[in-house]
Amino acid sequence: MYYGFYDPTMLLVLPALLLALWAQFRVQSTFRKYSRVQSQQGWTAAQMAADLLERSGLSDVRIERVRGSLTDHYDPRDNTLRLSETVYDSSSIAALGVAAHECGHAMQEAEGYRPLRIRSKVAPIAQLGSWAAVPLFMLGLFMSWQPLVTAGVVVFTLVVAFYLVTLPVEFDASGRALEQLEGGGYLTTAETDDAGRVLRAAALTYVAAALQAVLQLVRLLLIAGGNRRSRD
Repeated sequence: MYYGFYDPTMLLVLPALLLALWAQFRVQSTFRKYSRVQSQQGWTAAQMAADLLERSGLSDVRIERVRGSLTDHYDPRDNTLRLSETVYDSSSIAALGVAAHECGHAMQEAEGYRPLRIRSKVAPIAQLGSWAAVPLFMLGLFMSWQPLVTAGVVVFTLVVAFYLVTLPVEFDASGRALEQLEGGGYLTTAETDDAGRVLRAAALTYVAAALQAVLQLVRLLLIAGGNRRSRD
């Protein structure tokens, strides 16, 4: 049976929530640590990104400064790489690692990397589903109308698919970044290892988000199953 909003099945998502909190702390502390370590070559993140993109035949990608910290992203809609205030003019190992990672996404877009294409197609539905799935599910339980409960589960499954396909996209972008940083002479081998620590810490946040989504889906399925049995 369904126990209300605060029910025992919420314990399922607790480990993922704790992992997400730890991952967020980890990425912030790792970024701060290596933001204080300047690269030997002295490239700023913006300079490095421009040079890396040009070498990769992507000189048409615009590079812009964006407000905030760790708000860096590549936007395929207008072919723009946006670097945060804490990254753009910095020559730290952390800044170069983050900028190279975003360049990796631009490379993925240019070559038609399949997981990125799938994520782009799923993203609008997942964005809608992230706020609509649980209300649909709860309304179905309240009305004792199974089709609405099922609809909530199906919609949330698309949200889970988005988080899962995000993992190879992010891991691949980080792999490209580290290869380019050392191969392009922007960082030494030791510095590239440190940049890898920053990117791995960031990747953990995506792993935590995916785990949260998967466990939440399991929770919804358990509640739906219990609710169905209680009506039989």
